[in-house]
Amino acid sequence: MSIRHGLLALLERGPRYGSQLRTEFESRTGSTWPLNVGQVYTTLSRLERDGMVVQDGEDEAGHPLYAITDSGRVELRSWFENPVDRTSPARDELAIKLAMAVGAPGVDIRDVIQSQRRHTVKAMQDYTRLKAQALTAVEKNGARERDDIAWLLVLEQLIFQTEAEARWLDHCEARLIRLSSTAPEPASPGAVAGAAGPGARAGAASEEAAHHRP
Repeated sequence: MSIRHGLLALLERGPRYGSQLRTEFESRTGSTWPLNVGQVYTTLSRLERDGMVVQDGEDEAGHPLYAITDSGRVELRSWFENPVDRTSPARDELAIKLAMAVGAPGVDIRDVIQSQRRHTVKAMQDYTRLKAQALTAVEKNGARERDDIAWLLVLEQLIFQTEAEARWLDHCEARLIRLSSTAPEPASPGAVAGAAGPGARAGAASEEAAHHRP
């Protein structure tokens, strides 16, 4: 999530101070990506350095207000108009964990998959319950409350994401089962020795005897 662009989007609605931006950001996203005030003010300082926001006085309580500049609006429009880059995906901890679990000593990768699936399915069920609450709020308030609609969209994305993850985990487990059923059985040491056969052992004995003849 781009905190930078999220703050610019909120500031386009009017000047805000730091903790107000944090509250509105979390309300809009349902606290899915919680922020602390330090993150907000650090991001505002960088935006101010880059000429995208300016300090615009104070409110009645003495909080410094920030306002978006024309450069900030151009940056925000560009963000909305351009697709999110999926050609350089962010590091996914679960994908890395499964990749490292393949062949790791003392690790049963199928146990890792099953544990993750249980967690993912529970998260999906939790998001589905929250979606029902969000739908009730949207139906009650209609289009008047943008935060309810925004939260509903975020929840639906999370539901689709967890559904896809659960399907991928099922696929991984099925793939491992297929691969293990077609893998050749490793030969035992006794079988390797026996494969030489009596003739080979006799030939080796004859060669040794010839070597010791005067």
